[in-house]
Amino acid sequence: MSQLVSRADTAEFRHRPRWLALAVVLGFFAIVARLFFLQVIRADENQALARENIIRRVTLATTRGVIRDAYGRVLASSRPSYNVYCVPSKIDMKDTWPRLAADLKLPADEHDRIEKRILGLQGGPRKDWQILVKEDISRDIVAVLETHIAEFPGIDVVPTPVRYYPNKDLVGQVLGYMAEVDADALLRLRSLGYVEGDRRGAAGIERGWESYLRGTRGWQKVVVDARGRRHPDEESQKLIDDPKKRDPVPGRDLRLSLDLDLQKALAKSMRGNLGGAGVVVEVRSGRILAMYSKPSYDPNDLSGGNGVAALRAAFRRLQQDPLTPLMDKTVSGAYPPGSTFKPFSALAALGENLIDPNRRVQCRGYYQFGNRVFKCTHVHGLVDMHQAIVESCNVYFYQLGEAVGMDRLAKVGLDFGFGQKTGLGTNPEAAGRMPTRAWYAQHYRQFRQGFTLNAAIGQGATTVTTLQLALAYAALANDGTLYEPQIVRAVETADGTVVQEFAPRVRRRVNVRMNDLNRIRSALWGVVNEEKGTVYHNHPPDLDVAGKTGTAQVSHRSAKSVEDETSTWYFNRDHAWFVGYAPSRAPEISVVVLIEHGGFGGTKAAPIVFDVIREYERLKAERAGAASPDAGAPKHATP
Repeated sequence: MSQLVSRADTAEFRHRPRWLALAVVLGFFAIVARLFFLQVIRADENQALARENIIRRVTLATTRGVIRDAYGRVLASSRPSYNVYCVPSKIDMKDTWPRLAADLKLPADEHDRIEKRILGLQGGPRKDWQILVKEDISRDIVAVLETHIAEFPGIDVVPTPVRYYPNKDLVGQVLGYMAEVDADALLRLRSLGYVEGDRRGAAGIERGWESYLRGTRGWQKVVVDARGRRHPDEESQKLIDDPKKRDPVPGRDLRLSLDLDLQKALAKSMRGNLGGAGVVVEVRSGRILAMYSKPSYDPNDLSGGNGVAALRAAFRRLQQDPLTPLMDKTVSGAYPPGSTFKPFSALAALGENLIDPNRRVQCRGYYQFGNRVFKCTHVHGLVDMHQAIVESCNVYFYQLGEAVGMDRLAKVGLDFGFGQKTGLGTNPEAAGRMPTRAWYAQHYRQFRQGFTLNAAIGQGATTVTTLQLALAYAALANDGTLYEPQIVRAVETADGTVVQEFAPRVRRRVNVRMNDLNRIRSALWGVVNEEKGTVYHNHPPDLDVAGKTGTAQVSHRSAKSVEDETSTWYFNRDHAWFVGYAPSRAPEISVVVLIEHGGFGGTKAAPIVFDVIREYERLKAERAGAASPDAGAPKHATP
């Protein structure tokens, strides 16, 4: 029996080597198959992965375009700045990170926030993405990091220019400012080349012309070891496949139609007033020569160059200011035009032959319409259309509005560009409002004829922007051509070569008879130059100006406290307007000034317009003398 058991065990042991040999053979074939799969079938992919471990693509910063005025003077440029980035998967949190944080002198809260973020990304899909650690570091820190860069694997010091505005708040609203791309916007913009920490135009020309100004980043491939240290030697460079580098493309420069000297003159003349706006446009092109909103802001404070704390403090201060410095009052603010609208009411009557311009109307200082009394500023006595515009008689225009009707007034207003956005494309633009009978019926349940009387003198629901008013008066001056406003004259390269120049664009030619225009222009000349004109006693005799005053009523506020009484008094005052063109016989510029809550337009706004026109004439004469062959014109000067 024992012999049988012994023989069975022996047979079993004889079979075991065979099974082991089979297992070894199968394992060998499995290894061979795996090696074939990795080294032949997926050879290219694995080579690429291996190459990625030693080759890193480093970003090369681009240069944002410079913004200049019409005569080549810099309005916005960039200054050198350096940002620190890290790749979460490459940074050693026990060794590299503490040393880096110490060299950057990060505050405790910022240190903890960034550390938490790096740790959160190290195990996720974005572990190999560069993230911003610190922006705009000092030159001393740059020197330290560059000297010991080999000791900081996964860290890059990237030059990133910071926007600089030498004229501060003088052209703040026009130029706008830069803002860091937030997380939500980054999801949309990453495909366009934006990365974390990038800044883009947030307002003004910086925003509207971002695609021209921004430029395109470049990149360069470098060889690194396992610790992220670069190897610039010649042998290492052979490991880099083509293309090895793509040079950055600088942004385009912009040459504006703005004249910095005229901008300074406008801002200087508005000193002493808390708020308002002014615009100067060329009558026969629509190009903007000056554009000023008060109060303004310094774009340097809002573009992040002074750090996050300073940025937040600046926005907090501006947002709490009741004079709304963040709003561009030249295009974003819509105001009742007051008597500056009367010339267009007169054209509505003349165009339809609804009123005899020579017929005289009795003004007793008020007009009784039904149970309501509509007031005038003075007792003007008998006035015709010419005198009514010159002396700004409301009673005459109450009766004119009654004869013309709301819809005809609105039609002429729309023809001259009111109630529609101009399409300037810099800051958010208000369309203003040219109400019709249907609009009033919708908003007030029923239409009342009194609405028409108010509309005829530019009150009620009628609102316009200062830019709209400047362009409309330019159309009055140039025989009825309404231009699209233009503030960018040309796109240029850094050496001044013109890439693209923008010709004036006509929006429409207003259907108006020349005799009617001449009648209106004669009255506008009388406003300034006739003895009973509303600015006759304030106008300088050496200037040839035509224009119209406006004193626009506002919605009244009630004081909520004793401390609020002073500000309530201010905000309850009327807006002061003056808009005109010069020279009246051969118009070149149209100028409009609004003084918020300034009171009477003839005393508050008109002197500012006269100052600006005088400066324009002085500059024109000065530049005409400098245009001789021996005089050196600026490199970027307007031809």
